[in-house]
Parts: sequence; C-alpha cells; structure tokens
Amino acid sequence: MALTIPPGTSETDGTTHVLRFAVPLPHPQERVWLALATPGGLRGWLAVPELLQCRLGGEAELRFGGEPEARTGTVTAWDVERIAEYTVEGQGRFRFHLEPGGPEATRLRFTLELEGSEERRLDALADWHERFLLLLDALDGHPADWTEWTARADQAAGPAGSAGPDEAAGSAGPAGSSGPGGGARVGRGRERWQELRDDYEARDYDAS
Repeated sequence: MALTIPPGTSETDGTTHVLRFAVPLPHPQERVWLALATPGGLRGWLAVPELLQCRLGGEAELRFGGEPEARTGTVTAWDVERIAEYTVEGQGRFRFHLEPGGPEATRLRFTLELEGSEERRLDALADWHERFLLLLDALDGHPADWTEWTARADQAAGPAGSAGPDEAAGSAGPAGSSGPGGGARVGRGRERWQELRDDYEARDYDAS
C-alpha cells in the first residue's frame, strides 16, 4: 500500500495537548470499524486487548506492543460504526470518528487529548502517525505481529537490569508512551519513528 498518512496537527493549552489526524482509508466503513472497535481488530495494529467491553462505560485493558503489562481504561464514547473513544492510563483520551469517504472508502477523524511536556506531544504525534501506518497494513491483510515486537524489545533491553543500545542512547521512549513509540521502538521501526519525530519537530520550527 503506497498511501501516506497526512501529518497530524496539535494545539496546546498549558500542559494539555490536543492532537488531530484526518486519515483517508480505502476500505468500507464497516471493515474499518471492526479494526477500531473489536478485540481482534485492535490486535492487528494498536494493542493486544486483554479485556474490551464494547459498550459505553465498558472496561478496557490494552497491552501495547513491547509492553509486559496491560494498561487499564474505559470506553468513554460509543456509537456503533461511527465513534469509539477510549481513555487509557498513560495514553490519554483518544477518539476515532468514522465518516464516509467515497465508494468503498472511509475517512477517519482522530482526536487525542493528553497531558505532558512538549517532548511528549512530539512523541505522541510520531507514535500515532506510525500507528496509522500499521492500521493501513492491517486493513490490507498484514496485521502486526506483537510476539515479534515483544521479542525485539526484550532483545534490545538486554539482560535484566541492564539497558540495551537504544535505551542507553536515551531512546527508550518517554514515560507513558508505548506501542510503536515505546518498548517496541527498535530496529527498522525505531528508524521510521525517529524520522517521523524529526519531521514533526521540523514543522514546529518552521511554524515558529
């Protein structure tokens, strides 16, 4: 799939950041909904759901790539085949809003609200940009292999109590980040994430 993800945008008020992406997806809305709002769908690109109650107020436990334990959360908005919103510890509140994007196509409008530093805002922009690339792959029939991601993260970490080369270089990811931008940020995935991170930082510089 040669499609690219349009860059995300962000707004900041104090330590509160709101990130937005508009992602065109060449797949029908029903299929995209399954990828965003079911355990099997989320497993293919975002996280391994150890628990997901698919309803407003439902509980969620999501283990993001490379992380040893799941993060707890809640389903904070739910409108079948249109809106799914999750609030997850360390990840903030993120909403997926689906709209028709043409014949057999869907537009995903994504919003994330999180607290933290400017560094965390840039990390989150790169994290979610890469996650949407994984979503495209999953919708095209190539879901993420989290077993492989976890093994790579363990290998990068080295023996218990020691830091691997990426971590020693200060690249283990910010506190509270995960998925492509967290423990699994190694090897080729690390390189792609860093390119995205550098691009968002350059955009900030150009806009200042």
